[in-house]
Order: sequence, then C-alpha cells, then structure tokens
Amino acid sequence: MAFGQYVNLDFDQIKTSIRDYLRSNTNFTDYDFEGSNLSIIIDALAYNTYTTAYNTNMAANECFLDSATLRENVVALARNIGYVPRSRRSARAKVSFTVDGLTETSTLTINAGIVCNGAGDNTNYIFCIPEDITVPVTNGVAEFNNVEIYEGVYISQNFTVDTSLFNQRYILDNSFIDTSTIQVKVKPASTSTSSVTYQQIDNVVGVTSTSNSYLLQEIEDERYELIFGDNVIGKKLSNSNYITVSYIVTDGKEGNGASEFSFVGNITNQDGAAINADLISLVSTDEKSRDGDEIESISSIKYFAPRIYSSQYRAVTASDYESVLGYIYPNVESVTAYGGEEMSPPRFGKVFISVKPRNGDFLSDQTKRELIQRLKSYAVAGIVPEFIDLKYLYVELTTSPYYNPSLNDDPNNLKTGVSNALTQYSRSIDVNKFGGRFKYSKAVSLIDSIDSSITSNITLVTIRRNLKAVLGQFAQYEVCYGNMFHTQESAYNVVSTGFTIEGVTGTVYLADEVVNREKGRIFFFTYNEGGTPNIVKKNAGSVDYMTGEVLIDTVNILSTVIANGVVEIQAIPHSNDIVGLRDLYVKFDMTNTTINMIPDLIASGENTSGSRFVHTHSYYTPTYTRKSNSPVSTTAAAVLPSTASSTATTTSGGTYSSTTTSSPSSSSSSSSSSSSSGYGY
Repeated sequence: MAFGQYVNLDFDQIKTSIRDYLRSNTNFTDYDFEGSNLSIIIDALAYNTYTTAYNTNMAANECFLDSATLRENVVALARNIGYVPRSRRSARAKVSFTVDGLTETSTLTINAGIVCNGAGDNTNYIFCIPEDITVPVTNGVAEFNNVEIYEGVYISQNFTVDTSLFNQRYILDNSFIDTSTIQVKVKPASTSTSSVTYQQIDNVVGVTSTSNSYLLQEIEDERYELIFGDNVIGKKLSNSNYITVSYIVTDGKEGNGASEFSFVGNITNQDGAAINADLISLVSTDEKSRDGDEIESISSIKYFAPRIYSSQYRAVTASDYESVLGYIYPNVESVTAYGGEEMSPPRFGKVFISVKPRNGDFLSDQTKRELIQRLKSYAVAGIVPEFIDLKYLYVELTTSPYYNPSLNDDPNNLKTGVSNALTQYSRSIDVNKFGGRFKYSKAVSLIDSIDSSITSNITLVTIRRNLKAVLGQFAQYEVCYGNMFHTQESAYNVVSTGFTIEGVTGTVYLADEVVNREKGRIFFFTYNEGGTPNIVKKNAGSVDYMTGEVLIDTVNILSTVIANGVVEIQAIPHSNDIVGLRDLYVKFDMTNTTINMIPDLIASGENTSGSRFVHTHSYYTPTYTRKSNSPVSTTAAAVLPSTASSTATTTSGGTYSSTTTSSPSSSSSSSSSSSSSGYGY
C-alpha cells in the first residue's frame, strides 16, 4: 500500500504516516507501544526522512535568489543576471601640502602607496593613493593641491599567464578590497619595461576582440577574481604575460571622519631620488574622510540585482535612476528621482535626483560631478540628469503624557523613557527617507506603552522647513512643505524665528494672515516679548494652504537669530501624518520636541472629582514667534534678542503656552507709520 500524501514534513507527522502504513499490514503487530523494537525503528526512519527533507528543502532554497541565505550562493545567483555586488569602499579625503626649497628639480612624484596617517575617533588610519601623482616644480616649489587619498593598505599582486594550465584563475588573495581602486597592468613578460593598462567593464556593450579589458566577479570569502577576454569579448592574454594587480584593502566606513593628517609617504624627483622630508610642509585638510562603506549586504543584493537587470543597465524611468544610483554610489541612504515634466512649470529633458548620503546631510559638489559623469553611460541620450540638494521636512512634537504618581513618582525618569522611545522612532524606517511618513498613531501609542504608570497623552504636531537666507542680498524665497496647512486662526498659523532686514531696526519675524480657505498673505513684524506685534510690511509674500507653500517677496535679509543664516519657519499640518513629497526628506527632530510630564490626579486617587485635574490643549495654540532650541548665531547674538529659549507659564500640573494672538489687521496704523519711516513699502 502506498503512503498517503504528506501535509507537511514534521517529525511527528512522518512518524504517524509510517504507523498508519504499518496498520494496513497484518504482519506487524508490536508497533503501537513505545517500548517495542519496531517503534524504535519507526523513530529512526522518521528522523532520517525528516533530516533528508530538511536538507533537500535548504538546498532548494539556495537555488533561488529570494530564498538563498549563504552569501556565496546569493552572489552566484546575482552573477547569472549580470550583477556584481558592490565591494567595500574606502573613505576618501582631500589634502594639500607643498614642498619648497627645491633646486635642480623639474617634477616631483608621490609614489603609489602610503601617503598619510589620518586621525579619526581615538584611532589612526593609514591613507594611500592607488597610482602615482606627479606635479611640476615652479620657482623651487611643488604644490600638491586637493590630492584625493584613500583609507586602507596599498597591496600589489602578480600573476604569470600559463596557457598549459587547463583553467588558470586570477584570484585576489585579500578580502575587504575596494574594487574601485584596482589597477591592472599587463606586460608581455616579467622582464619587459612597458605595460598596458586594462580597464574594468561591467557589461559587454562596445567591447571588441581587441579591447584591453577585464571582468570582475566576487567569489567565496568575499574575495574577487579577474576574468580576461577570449579574443571575442576582449583581448586574450598570451603565454608568459605578466599581470600586476594593485588595490587597497580598507576598513570601510570606520575610516570616515578623519580630519587631521600627517605626511608619511614617499616623494621622489624626476630622477627617482627621494627628497628631504624636512622640505614638506604641514598637511592641510581640504575635505575630511567620507563615503567609506561596508561590502554590499545580502538583502541589498537581493533588492538591487533584479532591478538593475530589469533596467538592463539603462536609466529610462525615474525608478531606473534610483536603482542605478544605488548601484554606482554605495553611500546612498535614500534616493529619489523624478522627471522635469512633474515640476511646475515643467522642465522637459531633465531628470532631477536628490540623494541623502549615509555619512552627512548633503552630497559635495565634487561627488555630484562624479556621479553625473558616471550616469551618462546609463542615461538615455537627450535626458540630462541634475542633482539637487535634498530638502529636510522636520517633524516636531509637543507632547504632554499624563502619569499616575502612585505607580511612578519619578517624572524625570519617565520623561527620559519617553524621550528615548521617541528618539528610537526618529531613527526608524518610517521617517529618515524620501517618501517617508511620520505616523502619528505609532508615536502616540509608543508614548502610552513606555510605562504602565502613563495613563494617556496629548500630542501636537508641527512641521518646519529651514530657509537658508542669502545674507546681504535681495532675494525671493520659495519654501515648500508638501503637506496641507491647517488654519484654525485668522493669523499666526505660520510663524518664524527672528532675522533682520534692510531698513528696519530690530528683530523681524514673519507670519501669515488668512485671506480665504486656500490662500493667505505673509507679513513682517517686530515684536517684544509680552508686547503687541508691530507690522512693518503687510504684503511680504503669500502662502498656499492647500499645497503647503510659502512664497516670500524680494527682501534683503542681513542676519538671522539662528546660526548659519537660517530662518526656521513652522506651520500646523492639516493631517498629523506627515508625508515626504518628491525631494522632501522627512526627519523627526528631537531637538525641538517638547515633553511635559503631567500628574494624573484622577488616576492616582488624589482628586477623584477632577476639580484639580490639569487640562492640556488638544489643539495648537498659535504664538507670535517660533521658539527654537537650535544653535544661536554668534554674529547676530549681539544685535538680536535671542528667541532660542522657550517661554512658558508653569502650573502645578505641567507647562503650557500662555501667549494669545491678534490679527495683523488691527495693527494697520502701525504698519503704515513703519513703512514710511524707512522700509520703503
């Protein structure tokens, strides 16, 4: 009698199936009690079947990219669709130094290899260059400017081609190689003085039978193998050819952040003689080390390999650009791309790309230029890629958790727990990315779940953009939030930190006045704490509440309260769920998030009637100006009153804002007098 079909391959199910089979055979009668010999044999059969089934299942899983778990198998499967995983990347820095006091010297050369020691976080790193750098000597001085150096150890490895071997392989012995630093040179023989440089290719488009090129593939233990041509795709190597491969073995992202360098390299003149080290100046840092990264992870390979294959290494759609950029630039934390036809007004023939690097807030201009050059080999002719700096959309909270003092009498400890939990959420995958979304319900439930003593919380959400002012110049500004604004008051739904403008004495702020449900106007005013706003310009711009856009008319901003020429502009979102639109990068800002712990006197039993219960506003209470915890400008601090510290009225139950609002129309007379006194509007 044949076995029935297995529903699953668990040990107990296999054992039961064997017993059911034996019941149909009258020759066996002693298998139904555990102590019998046949029962032990059944256990052994079931265990063997279970082990075989498990091994078969695991082996089958390793045959598919989605289910493979071993890196060697994932890499091999990705190789079948033409994908080469990214290697480790060396942290790169730029340094400059000079060599003076030179006589009878026409050129100086920094030899490939070790160049500098770089100081990182309590650690020193070696920095190298993968090839020689030669500069001329002028008036006895040689200048090495913006020399790009790579963190890691410079290594050279040699191979001799032996055609008598059936399957000779050219395997690089070291792991942790930065493959972008590999230099391959081939000489006719080991004694030859001339060599030919071979170029790495990632696809065979344009490769002929005479191309001096090679392919690179990852093999076991995160090592790499070189594959040369066969006179059909690439030039074939000849017997006794001598191959020299140089590369840098790196520590990856650990080398990021080094900013102090000392020269330890080898410099020679045109005759190959070493120069006196005393002639070398101190090394100045042009750019601290950046862009170091680890080898591409298994999950990243599984994500990018099929997408790169589907695009056939061509960038046509916006998603193609996102995939290709993640492939050619490993330091991407998040990327977005969209066509110019989506802009208003449209800009046809362009694709706009915004990147958030892993180590830093913005891409350097040099990195942008390098990426544009590399994208040209993928982009469709006639489409021009353009990088734009990402725009941060900050989400800030004002939360008032109620707690039962009978269960926890340490509000500071609870406050720390809430802060830690929100900080952890601020690092989650919901935010900190393009297309990110701050989820209000998650944040609120997270606060409630911190401790059993927290009974509830009232949490308000505001959004903020930082306007980077062009100081001392007339300019217009457009600040987009990508989220609809809420207008619960006739004015001061949008407020800012302080700044100074030409023609007006004192600190100026901006705010909005509602015109209708969809539109509002921006006005400038001066304000002293506890006083009444004095409007200095009534029509300073406009605000679109439906699209979340603030336009500021021509203005000359001289200085700002916040450091680095920043004016912080906050608004009340129509929805508590904040979404990053296009090039907006959602960032949960804990620096300007306020936590006020309030004792719940009803839950504790101290005041069951609720007569002394502290009520917290469930709706945002507008203020005249924005209160910020951002660093204050040192240049403006002497002339501008700081607004970087919050003002509040303290009660026995917590903290709340006591500022009231007024409509700007009530100050129209002061606006007229201020305008005529020097601002000119």
